[in-house]
Amino acid sequence: MIALMDVDLVLASTSRYRRELLSRLTTGFRSVSPVVDEAPSPPELPAQLATRLAHAKAAEVATRAPGAIVIGSDQVADLDGRVLGKPGNARAAREQLVACSGREVVFHTALCLVDARGGTHAAADVTRVRFRTLATDEIARYVEREQPLDCAGSFKAEALGIALFERIESDDPTGLIGLPLIALCRLLRDAGIAVL
Repeated sequence: MIALMDVDLVLASTSRYRRELLSRLTTGFRSVSPVVDEAPSPPELPAQLATRLAHAKAAEVATRAPGAIVIGSDQVADLDGRVLGKPGNARAAREQLVACSGREVVFHTALCLVDARGGTHAAADVTRVRFRTLATDEIARYVEREQPLDCAGSFKAEALGIALFERIESDDPTGLIGLPLIALCRLLRDAGIAVL
């Protein structure tokens, strides 16, 4: 096994959330923005979209990072088969939360590790979030306070957004934030890289 600190590790993402999560395992990595069209290809299902984009991001960045171990990840929020993207503005965030109120949203987080020594490793995490019934004024106050405009589903579970839920069902709590670390550690071990 090779030590994680001895590999050229690249995160195919500029997401601050993914960077913060990966830094729990190591600070020895760099982030590179993938050049990938993230538009869905109908009739692509949300889980398929997440998987395709995670692979595409890792593969594209790997072409610009010879010799590196490249991590790609993508998350798609699924409300009854409808993709919930990043809202981008407060009005869209409020609308997303109204749609999620009292309902379950499934978050598909796909992970792909491209190993320059040969091989691609992949995993997927599914997190189910049950929103409690939310009052319009609660939604407005939440969006105003937290500004979750760059988050699929319009919330930050690692912060005040936790107050929006009845429950979260997941095998990997970091998957909901955008980079499932339990799965990533498994993929690294599969690639012969020791995290510890």
